[in-house]
Amino acid sequence: MLDTLKKRFEKALGLLKNKGKLTEEDVSEAVREVRRALLEGDVSLKVAKELTQKIKERATQREVLDSITPAQQIQAIVYEELVNLMGGKTSKGIVFAPKPPTVCMMVGLQGAGKTTTCVKIAKKLKGGHKPLVVACDLKRPAAVEQLQILANTAGVGFFGPKAGEGDLKKLIRDAMEYAASRLHDVIILDTAGRLHIDDELMRELVEIKEIASPTEIMLVLDAMTGQEAIRVAEAFHGELALTGLILTKMDGDARGGALLSAKAVADVPVKYIGVGEKLDDIEVFDPEQMAQRILGMGDLKALAEKVKEAAEGVDMEKVAKSLTKGKLTMEDLLQQIRQIKRMGPLEKIVEMLPGGGKIKELAGSEMDDKRLKHIEAVILSMTPEERRNPKIIKGSRRKRIAYGSGTSVQMVNQVLSYHKNMNEIFKQLKGRKGKGFRLPKGLPFR
Repeated sequence: MLDTLKKRFEKALGLLKNKGKLTEEDVSEAVREVRRALLEGDVSLKVAKELTQKIKERATQREVLDSITPAQQIQAIVYEELVNLMGGKTSKGIVFAPKPPTVCMMVGLQGAGKTTTCVKIAKKLKGGHKPLVVACDLKRPAAVEQLQILANTAGVGFFGPKAGEGDLKKLIRDAMEYAASRLHDVIILDTAGRLHIDDELMRELVEIKEIASPTEIMLVLDAMTGQEAIRVAEAFHGELALTGLILTKMDGDARGGALLSAKAVADVPVKYIGVGEKLDDIEVFDPEQMAQRILGMGDLKALAEKVKEAAEGVDMEKVAKSLTKGKLTMEDLLQQIRQIKRMGPLEKIVEMLPGGGKIKELAGSEMDDKRLKHIEAVILSMTPEERRNPKIIKGSRRKRIAYGSGTSVQMVNQVLSYHKNMNEIFKQLKGRKGKGFRLPKGLPFR
């Protein structure tokens, strides 16, 4: 995600790394690289110019502090300006009406991921609310069925037209009555989309707005469409007065143009970003976290949240006993691997670490989620006795485990070696008593 921007920003800031004192020429060169990064990332020319002008003005006026390097100072300025450009404050997501129900009207072009996003948001809200998704797209084949299937999968309420029904106004009024009778406090309208903006689409959306009186009108944009997404935002905002934007496919090859330009062009906040295909893959947008990712500073807050989610259901008492004994069993290792898998793809996890881009480059093909599956398969192919006491796993046993797991004897050896190294760490943790410890060689992915 946003790799073009990351690499360019790293290059721009790298120019200043070994500078003891910055000249105006140094700043100008770095700012030129920042501008190139923005333009290559498909950011609109106007936004790129305004942002780099602010950065240059601040960089040449501010005195360099003794406690930080010039490169760090410029990075801080770029970070602050990126945060301001993307809205400044963390989004709170949907703004709820003072009196229920809160009606959210979701609009956008066909293919942007609007229907899936409706259900993602409904699922995210269902812990403290009772959302209802309403199928308002009566023209696209199977649109109603798609929304119903997704809603059932997510375990959220659904309302759609009866067979042969084509009166959109009646459908929305019926949906409001249905929601009131079943105490749904959030109504999410999945409206029709088109391959491109046309007058018929806009008339239909204006009618829905007049009938439903939505609290929120959110435009779903495909982040991979670059500056085209900005033109779409301007058109929808002009007709409907949007209250927020949602950018989908941020896990793909999005170059960042839509994300960095949207707020400046439509003057409404980005509220959510879609970061994957699963129904849980949606995040409330945080400008600070996103700026950190773009500048390669990592996103430790998001990583901590993923670790917390992955730890749910883990027998922490058992883990604590293993740590106290200074011994990690194969069962503990299996649990550890499954936790990492629950956190998501390794690439995404590494992106959240400071310098994640460099780690990915160094790891190369080793950054492969299949390795986690191979480790899990190897451990599951062991007998209970072998898991308790891996020392008994010799030649013939290793061949059997390799055959049973569909891997190789080399892979079995790697798992045993990793288990041994992890136990060295546990022993040192148990006996260090405030002292430092040496990290043994051996990674689970090499």
